[in-house]
Amino acid sequence: MKSQKICILVIFLFLASLGYSEEISSLIKQFDYDSKAPLDVQEGKVEERNGILIKDITFASPKGGRVGAYLIVPSGKGPFAGLMFGHWGLGTRSEFIPEALLYAQAGVVSILPDYPWSRAAEWRKSVDDIEHPESDRDTYIQAVIELRRAIDVLQSLPNVDPKRIGYVGHSYGAQWGAILSATDKRLKTYVLIGGVAAGEDIWNSADPDLLAYKKRIPEATRKKYVEVNSVLDAIRYVPYASPTPLLLQFAHYERYFDEASMKRYENAARNPKQVYWYDTGHEVNDFRALVDRAQWLQKYLNFQPVRPVLEKQLR
Repeated sequence: MKSQKICILVIFLFLASLGYSEEISSLIKQFDYDSKAPLDVQEGKVEERNGILIKDITFASPKGGRVGAYLIVPSGKGPFAGLMFGHWGLGTRSEFIPEALLYAQAGVVSILPDYPWSRAAEWRKSVDDIEHPESDRDTYIQAVIELRRAIDVLQSLPNVDPKRIGYVGHSYGAQWGAILSATDKRLKTYVLIGGVAAGEDIWNSADPDLLAYKKRIPEATRKKYVEVNSVLDAIRYVPYASPTPLLLQFAHYERYFDEASMKRYENAARNPKQVYWYDTGHEVNDFRALVDRAQWLQKYLNFQPVRPVLEKQLR
């Protein structure tokens, strides 16, 4: 027991030496898991696109059940750079398939996991349960832990360079990426697209659908939900990404939260960072945004230039 207390003290002192407060040290412990447990990667359907393989795989979740993912693999032996993609909350793992195929042509292996609420019925966990905020919080924590496990999958592949792995996340994926940037220091860089500083900011949105929903929810219920899930707010974690470089991409015509929230997010992130704004909505579907993050990822993950690939496809 005494040795265990000494070990915990040493860990906290180490985190403090990195600039971590006791609060953030406690927060990141929520995402602990057994990294030595078997991955049990199982391969299903495999498709081929001009020499690039799209593999439908599953792997064991530390929280039980299995995680579905696409693994997109270029031709050749590597070693390749690696990328993990986090899709937006109302989307699926298919969101980033076109982008992953693009990077595969430049020599990148990508993994695109799904979240607990977007997978096969036998492994699905529902969210948006306003009456049970603890349930949602735990499912969101599971999503982040499973993303950490997806990093394990990438690092286990013999054709992937474990020192050249990055992350791209959109919306909820950006929120999970902010958490990962403080929690898991294995990744070389993070690209966070359309991220919100705090969950409470969404409740202050002018979006008509969200306003109508808000009117149906008792104020006390809403406040409890916000309080319980605030332990997952991106703004709590993103200051601790440093020294890992961040690329933040925001939309001038964001639907779900205001500019003030995005500015708080931007200001909370420490250097090294780059921040870009685009004349688009929450989808951040400006072609320039794709080019900007491709160039950023190429710089930090050291893969072949993407521009010739794009030019070839536009001919």
